[in-house]
Amino acid sequence: MIYDVRQTTTYAYETAVTRARHVLRLMPVARDRQHVTAAMLDIDPAPMHRREASDFFRNWTTVVELEEAHESLTVKLAARVTITPVEPADPEQTPPWESVRAETYGSEDIGPTSPVHFVFPSRQVSLDPEIRDYARESFAPGRPVLAGAEDLMRRIKNDFTYEPGVTTVTTTPSMSFALRSGVCQDFAHIMISGLRGLGVPTAYVSGYLRTVPRPGTGRLEGADAMHAWVMVWCGAAGWWGLDPTNALVASEDHVTLAVGRDYADVAPIDGVMLASGGQTLHTAVDVIPIEP
Repeated sequence: MIYDVRQTTTYAYETAVTRARHVLRLMPVARDRQHVTAAMLDIDPAPMHRREASDFFRNWTTVVELEEAHESLTVKLAARVTITPVEPADPEQTPPWESVRAETYGSEDIGPTSPVHFVFPSRQVSLDPEIRDYARESFAPGRPVLAGAEDLMRRIKNDFTYEPGVTTVTTTPSMSFALRSGVCQDFAHIMISGLRGLGVPTAYVSGYLRTVPRPGTGRLEGADAMHAWVMVWCGAAGWWGLDPTNALVASEDHVTLAVGRDYADVAPIDGVMLASGGQTLHTAVDVIPIEP
């Protein structure tokens, strides 16, 4: 599936920002099953300095410095991306989750895609015992790891309410778990906390969903903004993307922007600025499928 991806993010400030330095993670890059034909970022006002780089997890970062006073910041992404669907697999044929845990703890690989980076607590994901016990209900002894992870994904979809506005980007997994509501970021963090608590490596993924529903289907939850899901390490079966907000295996409806341990690793825009007063944020996203 080929997509035209468009995102416009605008910050409006109550008072002028005199100086700012931002890190943007808004450029898709080539990954397994994902090919990027073209991608560009337009930034207004134009930064005095701009530097492009790849971070440890191979996400593309754009570091910008703004040295003139400005009352708003607008970042526009335009990209064309091709997504190849996931090959069908039988979750019951994946390794037992205990063997995946043992293999991870015994690994000496510290490369960017190694599961060892995704099994410990991180800045925004604690290993909450209550969430771990909730996840454990999906992992009977010897259960295949992907079968257990998909079961947990479906339970989160059924047990939690998608409700924008009840949480923020700083809400902890424990808080959203207690609320039993939130948005895609919260559900991803809850799933990560539960799986890591059992020793199953799980990464956080930011990206997009197609914004035009498939014929005869409804609009996916979270398709009107940036989206988040998880990737679970399944040993010999590799990494599998799972979307607990929609109870879907991440496939050709999902466009990946960045991968990390939690939201803090992949925040689309962060940084520092000199200003007083508050700010408002508006984001518009379109992920339009086009004919091959």
